[in-house]
Amino acid sequence: MAVRAIRGAVQLDADESEHLLTSVEELLAAILEQNELSLDDLISVIFTSTPDLVSEFPAVAARRLGMGDVPLMCAQELDIAGSLPRVVRVMAHVETPLTRQQVRHVYLRGAVALRRDIAQ
Repeated sequence: MAVRAIRGAVQLDADESEHLLTSVEELLAAILEQNELSLDDLISVIFTSTPDLVSEFPAVAARRLGMGDVPLMCAQELDIAGSLPRVVRVMAHVETPLTRQQVRHVYLRGAVALRRDIAQ
């Protein structure tokens, strides 16, 4: 097994707590599914959100999915002029037999624009 980092992001329609939580849950579930991972494969997860998202911590969504024993960290994304608004990004560190080329990074909704080269 190798340790890999899997990236993902989702753009929200609005800064509303339940919308943020369900969107992040959707993103995390897609990352797990597309990479054939279980919760036991997770080492840690880092979340960033753009400064315009203040309604909830993205890590709460991970806990709702059963990741209570996975180390989680939230941080604020850099506030760069012209950057995509209302985006939660994730970097999950996992144990997997997948090679770097086989790892599937997941970008949902408007966040596909962030990495069209690797979005699935």
